[in-house]
Amino acid sequence: MEKRRNFIKKVAIGTAGLTFGGTVFGGTAFGFSAKSYNNIIGANDRVRIATIGVNGRGNSMSGTIARQKNAEVSCVCDVDERAIPKAIKTVMDAKQINTPRSEKDCRKVLEDKSIDAIYIATPDHWHSPLTIMGCQAGKHVYVEKPLSHSPREGEIAIAAARKYNRIVQMGAQRRSAPILSQGIEQLHKGIIGRVYLAKTWYTNNRKATFLKPGSIPSWLDYDLWQGPAPRVPFKDGLIHYNWHWFWNWGTGEALNNGTHEVDVARWGLGVDYPTRVSSVGGRYQFQDDWETPDTQVITMDYPGRVSLMWENRSSNGRKIEGEERGVIFYGENGSLDTGGDEYKVYDLNGKLVSEVKSVMKEENLQGRNTASPSLGLDSLHVIDFLDAIRNNRRPNCDVELGHKSCVAMQLGNISWRLGRDLKIDPKNGHIIGDKEGQKLWGREYEKGWEPKI
Repeated sequence: MEKRRNFIKKVAIGTAGLTFGGTVFGGTAFGFSAKSYNNIIGANDRVRIATIGVNGRGNSMSGTIARQKNAEVSCVCDVDERAIPKAIKTVMDAKQINTPRSEKDCRKVLEDKSIDAIYIATPDHWHSPLTIMGCQAGKHVYVEKPLSHSPREGEIAIAAARKYNRIVQMGAQRRSAPILSQGIEQLHKGIIGRVYLAKTWYTNNRKATFLKPGSIPSWLDYDLWQGPAPRVPFKDGLIHYNWHWFWNWGTGEALNNGTHEVDVARWGLGVDYPTRVSSVGGRYQFQDDWETPDTQVITMDYPGRVSLMWENRSSNGRKIEGEERGVIFYGENGSLDTGGDEYKVYDLNGKLVSEVKSVMKEENLQGRNTASPSLGLDSLHVIDFLDAIRNNRRPNCDVELGHKSCVAMQLGNISWRLGRDLKIDPKNGHIIGDKEGQKLWGREYEKGWEPKI
């Protein structure tokens, strides 16, 4: 932890700005200079990374990783053969010297002893199994949220990271946001007194989804795409995004987007596991194929008279407090609002007391399509991952921190699926006295794909 604190302090004192893909941020206390960056990381020690799942998010992140002077994308991997040349182009457009090799099967990537780390942007059902496999193969892992498809998977991922002494970072980029980190520190110091409630939300205008029987495209290895998940016949419209709304592969909006806000809320509240979780909602806007809710409220009570609430409207884009997504902390003496790398403080009457803005442009932080709440923070989170590898320390969103945030939302989904409140053990997040709920703690796997360490 001391190394991590020192690293953050070094980040804070750079003054010349940091270049992200040609855009310069900084000129303030939270910028990086090229010189200070090299001193912090040790840019001459190159980390070779394989990016796995490069159709969308993984394509963008392949470029982000390639732009780091002390890292190299040595391999790109995807079951969709069309995605591979696009990702290679993205890497080379980022001015990487060496052209990455390509691979379709992630298991072959893990066999390559020259690869130091893997980046995972696959569908949710692959996240923990591939994280575990990566640790077993001696690779460090950067895995996009959510860490896991089920709480049990997250527990196994933690065990794998610790057993094999691997660095595992979950893609909760705001854990590496300098201004937000300052705001969270101010919360913990009592800027609004004792904080007792965090309200979080997400809104969008997603349309109806109707899957149709179809033939597996020639460019897709559908069997490998399913991987650990029980086999289901292919349908047109499932790939590459609508799998989010089906329990066999996805985790719904709660884990797809809610993980980001709830992670910040849990960080600010300083809580681990809840004592009670409840959820209401449904697929209300449309009558289509979605199995997960488009309208959902999850509430969590934590020890110490603290609550956390997440509201989701996937198919009604009206903003809350003028924002498509965000977090509000309520305390004895006022409130603190955030959503990205900035924060505002209000008194009890709602009067603005202070505002600390990001040193990075908002459009680069948020992205107009809200697919990621912190696009401009990706480089900072990757830098932290690389520094954690070099210094053998826990990264800003270590696997255990990511797990606790994912469990909160997974419990919300379990509550919603059962239609009742859940009583939770605050020591480990496990469900108490509900056999049906306990069955949903884990999931079924295709035979031979069960994760184990």
